[in-house]
Amino acid sequence: MPAAFLGHGSPMNALERNRFTEAWRRFGASVPRPRAILVVSAHWYVNALAVTAMPRPRTIHDFYGFPQALFDVQYPAPGLPDLHGEIAELVKPDRAGADIDSWGLDHGTWSVLVHAFPQADIPVVQLSIDARKPFAWHLALGARLAELRRRGILVVGSGNVVHNLRAIDWQQPDGAFDWSRRFDAAVRDLMRWRPHDVPSLVSHPDFRSAVPTDEHFLPLLYLAGMAAADDVQADVLVDGYAYGSLSMAAYAVDAQCPQAAGIGTGAAPLDTALPPEDANV
Repeated sequence: MPAAFLGHGSPMNALERNRFTEAWRRFGASVPRPRAILVVSAHWYVNALAVTAMPRPRTIHDFYGFPQALFDVQYPAPGLPDLHGEIAELVKPDRAGADIDSWGLDHGTWSVLVHAFPQADIPVVQLSIDARKPFAWHLALGARLAELRRRGILVVGSGNVVHNLRAIDWQQPDGAFDWSRRFDAAVRDLMRWRPHDVPSLVSHPDFRSAVPTDEHFLPLLYLAGMAAADDVQADVLVDGYAYGSLSMAAYAVDAQCPQAAGIGTGAAPLDTALPPEDANV
């Protein structure tokens, strides 16, 4: 079963059709139907390791200032409470708590899954990102979770390789600063050839420009850990930039997804967009 890191960018991508969302669609259509989907989302970043364990996770609209159409989006996928037990065993000696009522599916999860799996008929579970832990710990946890792929679980990380909202340049909707390109290229090189070394990027001269806060970068480490554990290559599904300081790069392990053509080029705007006719709203 494949695993993937999908750079989700603006929540508005949930309503958009562009080459990034089309790549997510093609990815979802190309993989074997999973038993469940486990998502490591940048937006569940807490001082704990936890797994959603409710039968019907709610759709969380964890943002503000966007059009009502985005707040109207629902992703009513079922949960899979039993998956908590499997994960709890795999992550030992660390402890993964069972979240039965506090979280659900945040926009880091549903903004990509509405495209990859628009029918919302596959169980979805989220794994929190433990903010207390160093990069090497997250990489090692990803390696331990690689076993889930052999059990029919599709593992998805959702974040952004480069995510600096303070540096956004509205004049570059599809462009990137030089430091963004340099860091993105360094990530690509390691993901392709030495995924076990991805934590070393903390010493890259452009690291804190590209990653001013850790939460959007950390989901990538879970995919890197799986690639390293299984000694397989992480391939680029789609790449590109938004507003100078966001990378929309997406990676996959054991999956191929040709870049889409003929659909809108850039990522969704951060403030407004019109939903496509077949949006899952």
